[in-house]
Amino acid sequence: MTGIDSVQLEKVMVHKIGNPSRGEELKLSQNPLTLNDEIVRGLLTKYFLGAFNENELFHFTHISDIQMNEVYRYVAAIFEDRDTFVEQSAYLAQFLYTKSTHVKVKEGELYVVHFDNVPFEGEYIPAIGIFKSETKESFLKVFPHGQSYEVIHEEGLNINKMDKGCLVFRTNTVEGFKVCVVDNTNKNNDAQYWVSEFLQVTPYSDSYHNTDKVLSLCKQFITNEYAEKFDVSKSDQIDLLNRSMDYFKSKEQFSLQEFAEEVIHHQEVVDTFMDYKKNYESSRNFEINDEFAIHVSAVKGQQRAFKTVLKLDKNFHIYIHGRRDLIEKGLDEMSGKKYYKIYFDEET
Repeated sequence: MTGIDSVQLEKVMVHKIGNPSRGEELKLSQNPLTLNDEIVRGLLTKYFLGAFNENELFHFTHISDIQMNEVYRYVAAIFEDRDTFVEQSAYLAQFLYTKSTHVKVKEGELYVVHFDNVPFEGEYIPAIGIFKSETKESFLKVFPHGQSYEVIHEEGLNINKMDKGCLVFRTNTVEGFKVCVVDNTNKNNDAQYWVSEFLQVTPYSDSYHNTDKVLSLCKQFITNEYAEKFDVSKSDQIDLLNRSMDYFKSKEQFSLQEFAEEVIHHQEVVDTFMDYKKNYESSRNFEINDEFAIHVSAVKGQQRAFKTVLKLDKNFHIYIHGRRDLIEKGLDEMSGKKYYKIYFDEET
């Protein structure tokens, strides 16, 4: 998140959250942190807000009634009455403790934060932050001792690395607020309790969400399904990755039918892509629209993931930016080794 210099750090509560399945305790603090040091306030603000992407928005949900979403209810109570902040932070800690039973969930500190003057969508509004730190890093502290210096070991937080976070903006209350989410410790395993079990949030179906998810879908399809089912070369995969990204960079509007015709081409591959899309949506419990406005920030964010490097053993890396027709693959019968032949006009 950018432009956070104006943010006011009103109150911060810290609670210790263990894993009940390992007999670890829940330890509730009785009072907010004392925040008299301006440097500490600035470092905490950077730590809390620096990792969020305000373009990627979620909202609280519940299968029957939004009021039954615990985190939504506790946060709404703080927005309605600031004097309940300490009480509601304890409820949040107790609820998170009940959801921390997975074997991979680590003990850590829960921070509940009341912010004011947070920049969001052209306004400065209140927000509630919920953060959990699970990773401790080692630091060496050098200090003077008589006429010499000594070094001791300490453990603490890296303010540039947020483990888990949730920032709730005081807007769209009826729809479940607008929420930003970070989960950097459990992206690819079964311990995604933070998003699905504790917060119970789902993405807003807006242009950013659709653009980001279609690009993720394309990358995974080309990297996995396309390569496996159609026995294509790595250069063919890179070519399709390039054409997919070029489509999003050159268009203002996405059309699934147009994308299939212009980028994927072959009907058999198109049919496989459509089936993969259905399974992708079903497994993640969201839908991607067939037509939507392309969000430039989402394209820029995904561009780094579209790696177009052809790695040949440990000797060569070939960066392919286009013109698949200028690359020819073959097999040298004498040596039994594969080769690529590359055609070009000028060497620079």
